[in-house]
Amino acid sequence: MTKKIKLGAFLPGGGQHIASWRHPDQPADGATSFEFHKQLALTAERGLFDAYFLADGLAVSLGGVTEGGFAKVAGFEPVTLFSALAPLTTHLGFIATASTTYEEPYNLARKFASLDLISAGRAGWNVVTTATEAAAHNFNLEQQHPHAFRYERAKEHVSVVKKLWESFEDDAFIRDKESGVFYDSQKVHLTEHQGEHFKVKGPLNIPRSPQGHPVIVQAGQSDDGRALAAETAEVIFTAQQHLSTAQEFYRDIKSRAKALGRNPDHILVMPGVAPFIGRTEQEAQEKYQQLTSLILESDGISLLNGLTGGTLDLSNYDLDGPLPEAPLTEGMKSRQALLRQIADEHNFTIRELYQWVATARGHYTIVGTAEQVADKLQEWFENDAADGFNILPPYLPTGLEDFVDLVIPELQKRGLFRTAYESSTLRENLGLPFPVNSHTRIKSKAEQEA
Repeated sequence: MTKKIKLGAFLPGGGQHIASWRHPDQPADGATSFEFHKQLALTAERGLFDAYFLADGLAVSLGGVTEGGFAKVAGFEPVTLFSALAPLTTHLGFIATASTTYEEPYNLARKFASLDLISAGRAGWNVVTTATEAAAHNFNLEQQHPHAFRYERAKEHVSVVKKLWESFEDDAFIRDKESGVFYDSQKVHLTEHQGEHFKVKGPLNIPRSPQGHPVIVQAGQSDDGRALAAETAEVIFTAQQHLSTAQEFYRDIKSRAKALGRNPDHILVMPGVAPFIGRTEQEAQEKYQQLTSLILESDGISLLNGLTGGTLDLSNYDLDGPLPEAPLTEGMKSRQALLRQIADEHNFTIRELYQWVATARGHYTIVGTAEQVADKLQEWFENDAADGFNILPPYLPTGLEDFVDLVIPELQKRGLFRTAYESSTLRENLGLPFPVNSHTRIKSKAEQEA
């Protein structure tokens, strides 16, 4: 089978661009409108997307609130939302974000296993370590944990969650009414984990789903993040600005995974792409300029204050001057470095920088026709820079509809994208292998050797 591009749809109801909620096409209450999220899910499924992806935070951006703010200030908890959307769709996957820093493995494993059963095998977990001081203040901490600590905890956390997801073997539940045997007790297993950060006895009280367990997703950029992704992730979202840097990241992740004994083909690298799509270049540029004109200066400053680690108050600087130097903080180090790279490469002023990153926070932005967008996706896909892409429509629903109605047919015409779903589970649609339960594997090996 010819390899095809995989596509995720990043669809926050309030829009991706910080000013999108002010656009006439987007409902102002989209962030907390279930009907709007339902519309987005159905449109994504019509476009044959692999999954609906949602990021999530554990704090309110106070800068945004005090200055009037943008729509990311409040929204749904992703697993709750996806549990409601899953029965309304049949093939679309649902990738929800949850934190290894502020959630215990048992609770997290349980809610994602539940979503996986509710969706009949279409759930994914986006693993994050949550890098903000504001979130720390909501969880009994005076300051956030150091970067290295968060990733050490994350590594162990994912390991425990995977063990919990294997508590029941796939055929453990007999449910024989005549005999009265509900499950085979020999096919349920204690977790018995004792590590540096967690002590979990198990087993989990949720059975396995048709896809074995939820797809594990990660967005590693830093060295610690790449190490975690290469060891644990099946899908990796990344922010890249150039083909060359995307290729470097792709090669690095694949080689790290291979060195750990994993099959590199079973790890999908999917950079984020934010497209402004027009039937002509001029129309695409007009869409970009219209949205840019809606950015409030205070929101642009607030956005950069957060993305640069919160060590600068950029309102004290000339917005038409250069971005001042700022030390890397314990927050999102890789994103802070990427912002500096973007500012330096384009010689952006502070104003120009927030106008550019307002769309996608450092992910690759394309302004052009459907053919030009498809050209760029094809170039990256065919030159070892991506296995697929996480599409971030700048405003909704129009940005998503433009991609589905204009770019998807172009990709299909080039033989780069599916014309129908291959399966009913997220794992199979992504071309990822079924995770054989380790307890079942051990038993099978013992039987073969006997």
